[in-house]
Amino acid sequence: MYWLYNISILIYGLIIRLVSLFNAKAKLFVDGRKGIFERIAEKKITIDRPIWFHFASLGEFEQGRPVLEKIKSLNPEEKILVTFFSPSGYEIRKNYALADGIFYLPLDTPANAKKFVRLVNPKMAIFTKYEFWPNYFKALASKNIPLYIISGIFRPNQIFFKWYGGFYRNVLKCVNHFFVQNEESKALLKNIHINNVEISGDTRFDRVYENAQMPKELPTIQKFCKNAPVLIAGSTWPDDEKLLVELAAKHPNWKIIIAPHEIHASHIAEIQKLFPKALKFSELNQQTADHQILIINNIGMLSSLYQYGKIAYIGGGFGVGIHNTLEAAAFGLPIIFGPNYNKFQEAKDLINIEAAKSISNADELASAFNYFNENESGKIASDYVANKKGATDIIIKKIF
Repeated sequence: MYWLYNISILIYGLIIRLVSLFNAKAKLFVDGRKGIFERIAEKKITIDRPIWFHFASLGEFEQGRPVLEKIKSLNPEEKILVTFFSPSGYEIRKNYALADGIFYLPLDTPANAKKFVRLVNPKMAIFTKYEFWPNYFKALASKNIPLYIISGIFRPNQIFFKWYGGFYRNVLKCVNHFFVQNEESKALLKNIHINNVEISGDTRFDRVYENAQMPKELPTIQKFCKNAPVLIAGSTWPDDEKLLVELAAKHPNWKIIIAPHEIHASHIAEIQKLFPKALKFSELNQQTADHQILIINNIGMLSSLYQYGKIAYIGGGFGVGIHNTLEAAAFGLPIIFGPNYNKFQEAKDLINIEAAKSISNADELASAFNYFNENESGKIASDYVANKKGATDIIIKKIF
Protein backbone atom coordinates (compact mmCIF):
# COMPACT_ATOMS: atom_id res chain seq x y z
CA MET A 1 0.00 0.00 0.00
CA TYR A 2 2.88 2.38 0.79
CA TRP A 3 4.35 2.14 -2.71
CA LEU A 4 0.90 2.60 -4.19
CA TYR A 5 0.41 5.76 -2.13
CA ASN A 6 3.75 7.17 -3.30
CA ILE A 7 2.92 6.46 -6.93
CA SER A 8 -0.44 8.19 -6.53
CA ILE A 9 1.29 11.31 -5.16
CA LEU A 10 3.63 11.39 -8.16
CA ILE A 11 0.69 10.99 -10.54
CA TYR A 12 -1.16 13.78 -8.73
CA GLY A 13 1.86 16.03 -9.17
CA LEU A 14 1.94 15.34 -12.92
CA ILE A 15 -1.80 15.94 -13.30
CA ILE A 16 -1.73 19.23 -11.40
CA ARG A 17 1.12 20.43 -13.64
CA LEU A 18 -0.94 19.69 -16.73
CA VAL A 19 -4.02 21.36 -15.26
CA SER A 20 -1.93 24.42 -14.34
CA LEU A 21 -1.52 25.20 -18.04
CA PHE A 22 -5.14 26.36 -18.19
CA ASN A 23 -6.31 26.69 -14.56
CA ALA A 24 -5.27 29.71 -12.48
CA LYS A 25 -5.62 28.01 -9.09
CA ALA A 26 -3.56 25.00 -10.21
CA LYS A 27 -0.93 27.38 -11.57
CA LEU A 28 -0.63 29.02 -8.16
CA PHE A 29 -0.30 25.54 -6.62
CA VAL A 30 2.58 24.65 -8.96
CA ASP A 31 4.36 28.01 -9.12
CA GLY A 32 4.21 28.45 -5.35
CA ARG A 33 6.27 25.29 -4.89
CA LYS A 34 9.03 26.21 -7.33
CA GLY A 35 12.33 26.71 -5.53
CA ILE A 36 10.57 25.96 -2.26
CA PHE A 37 13.53 24.32 -0.52
CA GLU A 38 15.89 27.14 -1.45
CA ARG A 39 13.46 29.66 0.06
CA ILE A 40 13.06 27.57 3.20
CA ALA A 41 16.85 27.33 3.53
CA GLU A 42 17.13 31.12 3.27
CA LYS A 43 14.45 31.66 5.91
CA LYS A 44 16.13 29.15 8.24
CA ILE A 45 18.79 31.75 8.99
CA THR A 46 16.24 33.70 11.06
CA ILE A 47 14.12 30.77 12.26
CA ASP A 48 15.58 28.38 14.81
CA ARG A 49 13.60 25.25 15.80
CA PRO A 50 10.15 26.66 14.98
CA ILE A 51 6.76 25.34 15.94
CA TRP A 52 5.36 24.10 12.63
CA PHE A 53 1.67 24.62 11.92
CA HIS A 54 0.24 23.00 8.81
CA PHE A 55 -3.17 23.88 7.37
CA ALA A 56 -4.94 22.46 4.34
CA SER A 57 -6.56 25.75 3.44
CA LEU A 58 -8.03 28.98 4.81
CA GLY A 59 -10.77 27.29 6.85
CA GLU A 60 -8.29 25.11 8.71
CA PHE A 61 -6.05 28.13 9.28
CA GLU A 62 -8.90 29.98 10.99
CA GLN A 63 -9.58 26.83 12.98
CA GLY A 64 -6.00 26.48 14.22
CA ARG A 65 -5.34 30.19 14.53
CA PRO A 66 -6.46 30.48 18.19
CA VAL A 67 -3.84 27.92 19.22
CA LEU A 68 -1.11 29.62 17.20
CA GLU A 69 -1.94 33.03 18.62
CA LYS A 70 -2.19 31.72 22.17
CA ILE A 71 1.27 30.15 21.88
CA LYS A 72 2.66 33.42 20.52
CA SER A 73 1.05 35.47 23.28
CA LEU A 74 2.34 33.20 26.04
CA ASN A 75 5.77 32.69 24.45
CA PRO A 76 6.58 35.66 22.15
CA GLU A 77 10.08 34.31 21.58
CA GLU A 78 8.78 31.14 19.89
CA LYS A 79 9.28 31.01 16.13
CA ILE A 80 6.28 29.96 14.06
CA LEU A 81 6.44 28.33 10.64
CA VAL A 82 3.18 27.90 8.69
CA THR A 83 2.54 25.76 5.63
CA PHE A 84 -0.52 25.48 3.41
CA PHE A 85 -1.53 22.82 0.93
CA SER A 86 -4.02 24.94 -1.02
CA PRO A 87 -3.61 28.32 -2.73
CA SER A 88 -6.88 29.49 -1.19
CA GLY A 89 -5.12 29.43 2.17
CA TYR A 90 -1.62 30.52 1.22
CA GLU A 91 -2.53 33.40 -1.09
CA ILE A 92 -4.82 35.00 1.50
CA ARG A 93 -2.60 34.49 4.57
CA LYS A 94 0.92 34.65 3.08
CA ASN A 95 1.56 37.93 4.93
CA TYR A 96 0.14 36.82 8.29
CA ALA A 97 2.09 38.86 10.83
CA LEU A 98 2.53 36.29 13.62
CA ALA A 99 4.24 33.70 11.42
CA ASP A 100 7.99 33.91 10.93
CA GLY A 101 7.79 31.92 7.72
CA ILE A 102 4.89 30.93 5.45
CA PHE A 103 5.24 28.40 2.62
CA TYR A 104 3.37 25.95 0.47
CA LEU A 105 3.83 22.37 1.67
CA PRO A 106 5.88 20.38 -0.87
CA LEU A 107 4.08 17.29 -2.14
CA ASP A 108 4.20 14.34 0.25
CA THR A 109 6.91 12.25 -1.38
CA PRO A 110 9.50 10.44 0.80
CA ALA A 111 12.31 12.68 -0.48
CA ASN A 112 10.37 15.91 0.01
CA ALA A 113 9.25 14.98 3.52
CA LYS A 114 12.74 14.02 4.69
CA LYS A 115 14.28 17.15 3.19
CA PHE A 116 11.60 19.46 4.61
CA VAL A 117 11.83 18.06 8.14
CA ARG A 118 15.64 18.13 8.03
CA LEU A 119 15.69 21.75 6.83
CA VAL A 120 13.01 23.07 9.16
CA ASN A 121 13.93 20.90 12.15
CA PRO A 122 10.75 21.89 14.02
CA LYS A 123 10.38 21.78 17.78
CA MET A 124 6.93 20.26 17.24
CA ALA A 125 4.33 19.95 14.48
CA ILE A 126 0.64 20.85 14.82
CA PHE A 127 -1.78 19.73 12.13
CA THR A 128 -5.44 20.77 12.06
CA LYS A 129 -8.60 18.68 11.65
CA TYR A 130 -7.86 15.91 9.14
CA GLU A 131 -4.57 16.52 7.39
CA PHE A 132 -2.76 13.15 7.31
CA TRP A 133 0.40 12.97 5.20
CA PRO A 134 2.13 9.59 5.62
CA ASN A 135 5.63 10.61 4.54
CA TYR A 136 5.67 13.78 6.63
CA PHE A 137 4.33 11.90 9.63
CA LYS A 138 6.96 9.20 9.15
CA ALA A 139 9.77 11.78 8.81
CA LEU A 140 8.68 13.54 12.02
CA ALA A 141 8.48 10.26 13.92
CA SER A 142 11.96 9.22 12.74
CA LYS A 143 13.36 12.41 14.29
CA ASN A 144 11.27 12.05 17.50
CA ILE A 145 9.56 15.38 16.78
CA PRO A 146 6.19 15.61 18.60
CA LEU A 147 3.16 15.70 16.29
CA TYR A 148 -0.27 16.87 17.42
CA ILE A 149 -3.64 16.80 15.67
CA ILE A 150 -5.98 19.56 16.89
CA SER A 151 -9.73 19.86 16.30
CA GLY A 152 -9.59 16.35 14.86
CA ILE A 153 -12.79 14.70 13.77
CA PHE A 154 -13.30 11.12 12.65
CA ARG A 155 -16.22 9.29 11.03
CA PRO A 156 -16.92 5.57 10.60
CA ASN A 157 -16.71 5.76 6.79
CA GLN A 158 -13.09 6.97 6.79
CA ILE A 159 -10.44 4.58 5.51
CA PHE A 160 -8.79 4.24 8.93
CA PHE A 161 -11.75 2.19 10.11
CA LYS A 162 -12.11 -0.12 7.08
CA TRP A 163 -10.71 -3.65 6.98
CA TYR A 164 -8.32 -2.57 4.22
CA GLY A 165 -7.13 0.57 6.02
CA GLY A 166 -4.14 -0.90 7.83
CA PHE A 167 -1.60 1.36 6.13
CA TYR A 168 -3.50 4.48 7.17
CA ARG A 169 -4.02 3.18 10.70
CA ASN A 170 -0.25 2.91 11.00
CA VAL A 171 0.03 6.54 9.87
CA LEU A 172 -2.10 7.59 12.84
CA LYS A 173 0.35 5.87 15.19
CA CYS A 174 2.92 8.56 14.33
CA VAL A 175 0.77 11.15 16.15
CA ASN A 176 1.77 11.90 19.74
CA HIS A 177 -1.63 13.19 20.80
CA PHE A 178 -5.05 13.74 19.25
CA PHE A 179 -7.30 16.58 20.37
CA VAL A 180 -10.69 15.65 18.94
CA GLN A 181 -14.00 17.42 18.66
CA ASN A 182 -16.40 14.80 19.99
CA GLU A 183 -16.96 11.51 21.79
CA GLU A 184 -17.56 9.60 18.55
CA SER A 185 -14.07 10.44 17.30
CA LYS A 186 -12.50 9.26 20.54
CA ALA A 187 -14.49 6.01 20.44
CA LEU A 188 -13.54 5.32 16.82
CA LEU A 189 -9.85 5.77 17.58
CA LYS A 190 -10.14 3.57 20.67
CA ASN A 191 -11.62 0.81 18.50
CA ILE A 192 -8.38 0.73 16.49
CA HIS A 193 -6.27 0.78 19.69
CA ILE A 194 -5.34 4.45 19.64
CA ASN A 195 -5.76 5.85 23.14
CA ASN A 196 -3.62 9.01 23.19
CA VAL A 197 -6.79 11.02 22.63
CA GLU A 198 -8.48 13.89 24.44
CA ILE A 199 -11.84 15.50 23.74
CA SER A 200 -11.00 19.20 23.56
CA GLY A 201 -13.81 20.40 21.33
CA ASP A 202 -13.38 22.53 18.24
CA THR A 203 -11.03 25.53 18.30
CA ARG A 204 -13.24 27.26 15.71
CA PHE A 205 -15.61 28.17 18.54
CA ASP A 206 -12.81 30.11 20.20
CA ARG A 207 -11.96 31.88 16.96
CA VAL A 208 -15.48 32.92 16.00
CA TYR A 209 -16.34 33.95 19.56
CA GLU A 210 -13.30 36.25 19.69
CA ASN A 211 -14.17 37.69 16.29
CA ALA A 212 -17.72 38.46 17.36
CA GLN A 213 -16.48 40.24 20.50
CA MET A 214 -14.23 42.59 18.53
CA PRO A 215 -15.51 42.78 14.95
CA LYS A 216 -13.92 45.00 12.36
CA GLU A 217 -16.28 47.87 11.61
CA LEU A 218 -17.25 48.41 7.98
CA PRO A 219 -18.69 51.94 7.67
CA THR A 220 -19.63 51.59 3.98
CA ILE A 221 -21.58 48.42 4.73
CA GLN A 222 -23.33 50.14 7.64
CA LYS A 223 -24.27 53.00 5.34
CA PHE A 224 -25.67 50.56 2.77
CA CYS A 225 -27.74 48.72 5.38
CA LYS A 226 -29.17 51.91 6.95
CA ASN A 227 -31.90 50.76 9.32
CA ALA A 228 -33.23 47.91 7.14
CA PRO A 229 -33.20 44.26 8.24
CA VAL A 230 -30.40 42.41 6.45
CA LEU A 231 -29.93 38.86 5.17
CA ILE A 232 -26.24 37.94 4.85
CA ALA A 233 -25.71 35.23 2.21
CA GLY A 234 -22.21 33.90 2.84
CA SER A 235 -20.00 31.63 0.70
CA THR A 236 -22.73 31.13 -1.90
CA TRP A 237 -22.63 29.11 -5.10
CA PRO A 238 -24.92 29.48 -8.17
CA ASP A 239 -27.53 27.03 -6.81
CA ASP A 240 -27.78 29.10 -3.64
CA GLU A 241 -27.97 32.41 -5.47
CA LYS A 242 -30.82 31.27 -7.71
CA LEU A 243 -32.94 30.52 -4.64
CA LEU A 244 -32.45 34.02 -3.28
CA VAL A 245 -34.04 35.73 -6.30
CA GLU A 246 -37.63 34.94 -5.32
CA LEU A 247 -36.96 35.70 -1.66
CA ALA A 248 -35.59 39.14 -2.51
CA ALA A 249 -38.63 39.92 -4.67
CA LYS A 250 -41.03 38.96 -1.87
CA HIS A 251 -39.24 41.09 0.73
CA PRO A 252 -38.25 44.41 -0.85
CA ASN A 253 -37.89 46.00 2.60
CA TRP A 254 -34.97 43.66 3.34
CA LYS A 255 -31.40 44.29 2.27
CA ILE A 256 -29.50 41.26 0.99
CA ILE A 257 -25.70 41.09 1.00
CA ILE A 258 -24.27 38.28 -1.12
CA ALA A 259 -20.66 37.24 -0.44
CA PRO A 260 -20.02 34.46 -2.97
CA HIS A 261 -17.48 31.71 -2.40
CA GLU A 262 -15.86 32.40 -5.77
CA ILE A 263 -15.39 36.04 -6.79
CA HIS A 264 -13.98 35.66 -10.28
CA ALA A 265 -15.50 37.97 -12.89
CA SER A 266 -17.68 35.35 -14.58
CA HIS A 267 -19.36 34.37 -11.31
CA ILE A 268 -19.99 37.98 -10.33
CA ALA A 269 -21.50 38.51 -13.79
CA GLU A 270 -23.82 35.52 -13.24
CA ILE A 271 -25.05 37.00 -9.97
CA GLN A 272 -25.64 40.35 -11.65
CA LYS A 273 -27.81 38.62 -14.25
CA LEU A 274 -29.95 37.22 -11.43
CA PHE A 275 -30.07 40.62 -9.71
CA PRO A 276 -29.80 43.27 -12.47
CA LYS A 277 -30.16 46.15 -10.01
CA ALA A 278 -27.55 44.83 -7.59
CA LEU A 279 -24.63 46.97 -6.54
CA LYS A 280 -21.08 45.64 -6.31
CA PHE A 281 -19.04 46.46 -3.23
CA SER A 282 -16.32 48.00 -5.42
CA GLU A 283 -18.93 50.53 -6.60
CA LEU A 284 -20.38 51.26 -3.18
CA ASN A 285 -18.59 54.54 -2.52
CA GLN A 286 -19.57 55.96 -5.89
CA GLN A 287 -23.27 55.08 -5.71
CA THR A 288 -25.95 56.85 -3.74
CA ALA A 289 -29.06 55.06 -5.06
CA ASP A 290 -31.01 52.93 -2.59
CA HIS A 291 -30.13 49.40 -3.72
CA GLN A 292 -31.57 46.27 -2.16
CA ILE A 293 -28.81 43.82 -3.18
CA LEU A 294 -25.09 44.22 -2.53
CA ILE A 295 -22.56 41.81 -4.06
CA ILE A 296 -19.25 41.50 -2.23
CA ASN A 297 -16.65 41.16 -5.00
CA ASN A 298 -13.56 40.92 -2.79
CA ILE A 299 -12.26 38.53 -0.15
CA GLY A 300 -11.70 38.71 3.59
CA MET A 301 -14.86 40.58 4.64
CA LEU A 302 -17.37 37.85 5.39
CA SER A 303 -16.48 37.25 9.03
CA SER A 304 -17.13 40.95 9.73
CA LEU A 305 -20.26 41.24 7.60
CA TYR A 306 -22.40 39.14 9.93
CA GLN A 307 -22.49 41.91 12.56
CA TYR A 308 -24.89 43.80 10.26
CA GLY A 309 -27.27 40.89 9.65
CA LYS A 310 -30.48 39.58 11.13
CA ILE A 311 -30.56 36.21 9.32
CA ALA A 312 -27.76 34.30 7.57
CA TYR A 313 -27.90 32.01 4.57
CA ILE A 314 -24.78 29.82 4.27
CA GLY A 315 -23.88 28.41 0.85
CA GLY A 316 -22.44 25.10 -0.27
CA GLY A 317 -25.34 22.91 0.86
CA PHE A 318 -26.27 22.01 -2.71
CA GLY A 319 -22.70 20.90 -3.43
CA VAL A 320 -20.15 18.96 -1.42
CA GLY A 321 -21.19 20.56 1.88
CA ILE A 322 -22.01 23.78 3.66
CA HIS A 323 -19.41 26.37 4.55
CA ASN A 324 -18.75 27.99 7.93
CA THR A 325 -21.94 28.43 9.97
CA LEU A 326 -20.23 29.34 13.23
CA GLU A 327 -19.13 32.83 12.19
CA ALA A 328 -22.77 33.80 11.71
CA ALA A 329 -23.96 31.99 14.83
CA ALA A 330 -21.39 33.82 16.95
CA PHE A 331 -23.01 37.12 15.96
CA GLY A 332 -26.42 35.82 16.99
CA LEU A 333 -27.82 35.14 13.52
CA PRO A 334 -30.16 32.21 12.92
CA ILE A 335 -28.97 30.25 9.89
CA ILE A 336 -30.42 28.71 6.75
CA PHE A 337 -28.51 26.30 4.50
CA GLY A 338 -28.98 23.58 1.88
CA PRO A 339 -29.40 19.82 2.36
CA ASN A 340 -25.76 18.66 2.44
CA TYR A 341 -24.78 19.38 6.04
CA ASN A 342 -24.46 15.94 7.67
CA LYS A 343 -20.66 16.09 7.92
CA PHE A 344 -20.90 19.13 10.19
CA GLN A 345 -21.76 18.48 13.81
CA GLU A 346 -22.35 22.15 14.55
CA ALA A 347 -24.97 22.33 11.76
CA LYS A 348 -26.83 19.37 13.24
CA ASP A 349 -26.60 20.91 16.70
CA LEU A 350 -27.96 24.26 15.50
CA ILE A 351 -30.88 22.53 13.81
CA ASN A 352 -31.64 20.56 16.99
CA ILE A 353 -31.80 23.73 19.09
CA GLU A 354 -33.91 25.50 16.40
CA ALA A 355 -31.24 28.07 15.57
CA ALA A 356 -30.84 26.74 12.01
CA LYS A 357 -32.94 25.18 9.26
CA SER A 358 -31.98 23.12 6.23
CA ILE A 359 -33.87 23.73 2.99
CA SER A 360 -34.06 22.05 -0.42
CA ASN A 361 -36.07 24.50 -2.54
CA ALA A 362 -37.45 28.03 -2.76
CA ASP A 363 -40.63 27.22 -0.83
CA GLU A 364 -38.67 25.79 2.08
CA LEU A 365 -36.36 28.81 2.00
CA ALA A 366 -39.37 31.13 2.24
CA SER A 367 -40.76 29.12 5.15
CA ALA A 368 -37.45 29.11 7.04
CA PHE A 369 -36.98 32.83 6.41
CA ASN A 370 -40.48 33.61 7.73
CA TYR A 371 -39.87 31.48 10.81
CA PHE A 372 -36.68 33.30 11.74
CA ASN A 373 -38.20 36.66 10.90
CA GLU A 374 -40.99 36.00 13.39
CA ASN A 375 -39.01 34.19 16.12
CA GLU A 376 -36.03 35.40 18.11
CA SER A 377 -33.62 32.53 17.51
CA GLY A 378 -30.39 34.50 17.30
CA LYS A 379 -29.68 34.39 21.03
CA ILE A 380 -29.88 30.60 20.94
CA ALA A 381 -27.20 30.57 18.22
CA SER A 382 -24.79 32.91 20.04
CA ASP A 383 -25.26 31.07 23.35
CA TYR A 384 -24.42 27.80 21.58
CA VAL A 385 -21.09 29.23 20.42
CA ALA A 386 -20.26 30.78 23.79
CA ASN A 387 -20.92 27.50 25.60
CA LYS A 388 -18.65 25.53 23.23
CA LYS A 389 -15.51 27.66 23.48
CA GLY A 390 -12.47 26.60 25.48
CA ALA A 391 -10.70 24.06 23.25
CA THR A 392 -7.63 26.25 22.86
CA ASP A 393 -6.86 26.32 26.58
CA ILE A 394 -7.20 22.52 26.84
CA ILE A 395 -4.72 22.05 23.98
CA ILE A 396 -2.22 24.58 25.30
CA LYS A 397 -2.19 23.07 28.78
CA LYS A 398 -1.46 19.61 27.37
CA ILE A 399 1.20 20.62 24.83
CA PHE A 400 3.07 22.94 27.20
